[in-house]
Amino acid sequence: MSARPWLRQLGLAALLGLGSSSLWAQEIIVSAAASLTNAFQSVGKAFEQAHPGRKVTFNFAASGALLAQMQQGAPVDVFASADQPTMDKAVAAGLIAEGSRADFVRNELVLIVPAARTQVPVRLKDLEAPAYRRIAAGTPASVPVGRYTMGVVEQAGLATALQPKWIFGESVRQVLDYVARDEVDAGFVYRTDAIVRKEQTRVAFAVPTPSPVSYPIAQLAASRQAATARAFIAFVRSAEGQKILQGFGFSQP
Repeated sequence: MSARPWLRQLGLAALLGLGSSSLWAQEIIVSAAASLTNAFQSVGKAFEQAHPGRKVTFNFAASGALLAQMQQGAPVDVFASADQPTMDKAVAAGLIAEGSRADFVRNELVLIVPAARTQVPVRLKDLEAPAYRRIAAGTPASVPVGRYTMGVVEQAGLATALQPKWIFGESVRQVLDYVARDEVDAGFVYRTDAIVRKEQTRVAFAVPTPSPVSYPIAQLAASRQAATARAFIAFVRSAEGQKILQGFGFSQP
């Protein structure tokens, strides 16, 4: 029988921290939204420097995929989602330690195009034009940026017109890759992702969303390293952690 998907994704490095024989007695696994990849890697390094003997191993993917992994029993200590509904589902499933949930950053939805494109849309309705045949977005069922995108498109009355044009990605970073490689004509990502590939993409315009793009973080009820998990969450929300996150384009919650 093949290994479960979450086992493959966490990899050997993460599994080393699961047993009592781990070299890192205070290692935690943090499952975080793909859009947090670069920022959380820096936060993790700073946390480890500030807390000798503690180690953070990250598992980055779409928030919905991370939730599915946890529901299947993936060993996770901290969960950081790119939206509130996914965290709501984690709470409803009894996965989250009571009182540990907190919002820690906000983001912004933007429309990007490949950097080499000379024609750039200036409003959502422009995407109806023949020049925009392929538009990338996150899969709405599992990728928060996809849900934000579909909410905006439906509100603008463009759902029917754009339906044949969608190219869906399994995470916001996959959407970013599609645009950066010039495989699509435009794509919806977070501003923080656009910054990561600013040489290959350009922001056409910011897209106001019906609800704020707010990120919650929480400790898992089943965490074996609750103290370290709480310490990591506190660090993320501290002045030092917030400064690092803002350096990657995130704003205060």
